[in-house]
Amino acid sequence: MSTGLLTVHALGAPGSEQEATWQRALEEGQILFFRRTPFEIPEADRAFLLSQRQAEAGYHKNIAYRPESDRVTGFVRQRPGDDETLRRVLRDYSRRAIEFAARVLPAYALAWRVDFASFRPQEEAGRRLGLRARNDLVHVDAFPTRPSRGDRILRVFTNINPTQPRVWQTAETFDELAARFALSSGLLARARRAGTWQGVRRALRAAGLPLAARSPYDEFMLRFHHFLKENRAYQEREATKATHAFPPGSTWIVFTDMVSHAVLSGQYALEQTLIVARATLLLPDRAPIAVLERLAGAPLS
Repeated sequence: MSTGLLTVHALGAPGSEQEATWQRALEEGQILFFRRTPFEIPEADRAFLLSQRQAEAGYHKNIAYRPESDRVTGFVRQRPGDDETLRRVLRDYSRRAIEFAARVLPAYALAWRVDFASFRPQEEAGRRLGLRARNDLVHVDAFPTRPSRGDRILRVFTNINPTQPRVWQTAETFDELAARFALSSGLLARARRAGTWQGVRRALRAAGLPLAARSPYDEFMLRFHHFLKENRAYQEREATKATHAFPPGSTWIVFTDMVSHAVLSGQYALEQTLIVARATLLLPDRAPIAVLERLAGAPLS
């Protein structure tokens, strides 16, 4: 079953019943859709972003803003002062997106971790990327260098393109995909075996080697991300897909570790990632880690 949209026409006053409705929708694999971005992005900031260029280096998939260090990477400095302006614009977007998400989902905000924000200035249609980096193939998100250990990847997207929509395809939710592929692919068993090396990995990190401290869950999610993109039969024939066109000036919120998705076209999108603590979920049994632990019969964090 492909993912649907829950359109929010008005925010109204914050309330536990409304929040629970939105939490349930997100955790069951829906997308909260706001036809008009419900927080301010000044027109001058939009115009500045539309003039920015991304660095061509392959390791910069997007222009990234790191709130913790107030740092921007992956952009081309075209004029004196561009770096400071870009940092200020992305800092402001990050702050406003976080404040907005905390308003509509305050339970999550109690314990979430603020992750990167990004600006995506390139046209997605026809973009040249390696297979595992391609955005136009259906996948669920996993971060190779920022393991979550079972916490959730919640993302706020905003299309600032003045004329064109950002077009997504969505397919099955994670629980449906895991029931089909987690055991048959061998990835779950492989992730459990990898868990036996966590002590060695931690020791190597303590010695100064740059190794990500991935749990068995994180090992599975990263390999599953690759598996889905590399599975040609699934991509071309087997996925149950739906297409969503997010118009200019719209915003949407989604758990991208739950909703399998691809970006078919679109240019000029902003995004803020939040890592939502498992303990704050309304439906913790629907979380990907809970789904996988039931299949594995063992803890994976």
